[in-house]
Amino acid sequence: MSKRNAYPPRFWPALVIFSLIGQVAWVVENMYFNVFVYKMFHASASAISAMVAASAVAATLTTIVIGAWSDKIGRRKLFICGGYILWGISIACFALLRMDVLNPLFPSAAAAAAAGVSLTIALDCVMTFFGSSANDACFNAWLTDATAESGRGAAEGVNAMMPLVAILVVFGGFMAFDLDKQQSWTAIFLIIGAVVLTIGLLGMWLIREVPTDNPENHRFWGNILYGFRPSVVKANPLLYLTLAAFAVFNISIQIFMPYLILYYEVSLGMADYVLIMAPAILLASVVTAVYGRLYDHKGFLPSLLPSLAALCAGYLVLFFFRQTALVFIGSLLMMCGYLTGMAVFGAMVRDRTPVGKAGMFQGLRIVGQVLVPGVVGPAIGAAVLKNAETIANNDGTSSFIPNQNIFLAALAVIAVLAIALIPIIRLLKKEKTDA
Repeated sequence: MSKRNAYPPRFWPALVIFSLIGQVAWVVENMYFNVFVYKMFHASASAISAMVAASAVAATLTTIVIGAWSDKIGRRKLFICGGYILWGISIACFALLRMDVLNPLFPSAAAAAAAGVSLTIALDCVMTFFGSSANDACFNAWLTDATAESGRGAAEGVNAMMPLVAILVVFGGFMAFDLDKQQSWTAIFLIIGAVVLTIGLLGMWLIREVPTDNPENHRFWGNILYGFRPSVVKANPLLYLTLAAFAVFNISIQIFMPYLILYYEVSLGMADYVLIMAPAILLASVVTAVYGRLYDHKGFLPSLLPSLAALCAGYLVLFFFRQTALVFIGSLLMMCGYLTGMAVFGAMVRDRTPVGKAGMFQGLRIVGQVLVPGVVGPAIGAAVLKNAETIANNDGTSSFIPNQNIFLAALAVIAVLAIALIPIIRLLKKEKTDA
């Protein structure tokens, strides 16, 4: 199992298809739900922050519970396939959130818009429950179970590049739609919902179950609490320190990511941002696809530092420059640093996850990857944008204009990450010395 061709024939198609389609759905949620509530319901920066935070909490609780449940029964396939089917249905339900439906129910356009934001947040949490059950909890646990440590970097490199490929797919697909029109969003939600549902059905044939029957995993509540036990933390210090550093890394990303498309389109006036961003996304995808192998050969720190350097360089370029060519360069550096960093952290977390306990630890991974960053990052971004300029809308409401300060705030958090890496470096050196 240490070589790429040693995996079963259906492993790589299953990894690519489920990872890609799952990330397509998450891209729509993480990058375009913000655009949806901004354009259709004139959401504020604080409302967008609240939506991201609520989704992060839902994702974390779901992953902890469902991950433990899948460990208890020793199977992932049912949760993955069934979860994708229900995930697709819930995405399609967003087609019902329209102003022509809400306007007759409320006395003013402002009240209807506020209700639209609240309903979007509520339905987003429902959708997140199904998505996190299928993808965050069980697909990621299945991937951990199905990959050997010596080949994990290669698989993680493919898995980590999928968010960028998904962005490319979504950006390309969205070019056919006018996002200022409600009917475009209706079509988008129905199409993506149908695709996710179809993949769930396909997985019944494509996914090969990896049984993980471990008698220690049969206690459900014990599984949920397992990763939070002091004895487990003490026995796996590198895992928990890596998760803490991963959280700081993702806080930096979440400061700007919820507002990124709005920054391109509204602040920079880049109506054709898709055409500008697509080449950057494609190049970053290629880099990320092969970068995981560096982790396999060199280890954690030598593969993480170049990622952080590229990320910081991207932040600086995006903060200081507004010209199209330089925005392209900054975006390329930022995306390369972001996705390769995700690959390195993801591989390290999988390598440090105790054998047979993958489902239990998916909740902890989500705490570092989603919960803490999803609550803290957008809140920092909203605070940075608190006094941002506004524009007046035709219905009497107003909308904020994101500015480049979100990239400066994201850069500042990387300095905190440098401090968080110190104890990890010390433990890795100690391990090497003891060996």
